[in-house]
Parts: sequence; C-alpha cells; structure tokens
Amino acid sequence: MTQYEDACTGKEGGAFLREQGLYSSQIAEWRKLRDAGALTGKKPGETIGKLSAEQVEIARLRRQLEVSEGRLERTEAALGIMEKLSAFFENAIKESPDEPKSRKK
Repeated sequence: MTQYEDACTGKEGGAFLREQGLYSSQIAEWRKLRDAGALTGKKPGETIGKLSAEQVEIARLRRQLEVSEGRLERTEAALGIMEKLSAFFENAIKESPDEPKSRKK
C-alpha cells in the first residue's frame, strides 16, 4: 500500500499497478480493510475475515473525518489570508489622502 501511495504522489500510480499486475479495485478494498483496522496484527498471506457492519461504518466515518479536516484546514488558511488582506486595505485607505489630486494638463 505504501509503495502504491508513494507512486501516486508522483502521478505514477497507474504504472505501478500495471507493473505489479494489480487492479485499482483491489487497492480500494485493501484501503477499506486497512481503515477498518482489519489488517492490524495480520501477517502477509494470512486470511482476513469479512468486515462487520461496525467496522465498515468506522472506516467510512474515518474517511469522512479526514475529508472534513482537510476542508477545515483550507478554510482556515483562506480566512487568514482574507484577514491579512482586510488589514492591508484598511491601512492603505487610512494612509491615502481623502481626495485624489487632480492632474493639470
């Protein structure tokens, strides 16, 4: 999984799957198992039982939490930028003269 995820960061995920003879659906299934904690403590090649409804729900909620946390981080960053821009423009307005000087031709 980590090799595939590393390949995906370099936009080489498809090539990795072809080299290994894997399908993206297999990766998706492994992610579900990993997120549900079904792979914890298992040795390579050891059989894995079917996930319970609770494990599936936990995995879904974890993925949803990760997405929400990412959105929150982006929103907080955007708000920080907006606050800085607001302060910048307030200072620019305070420092500028009330009326622009007219140009004489």
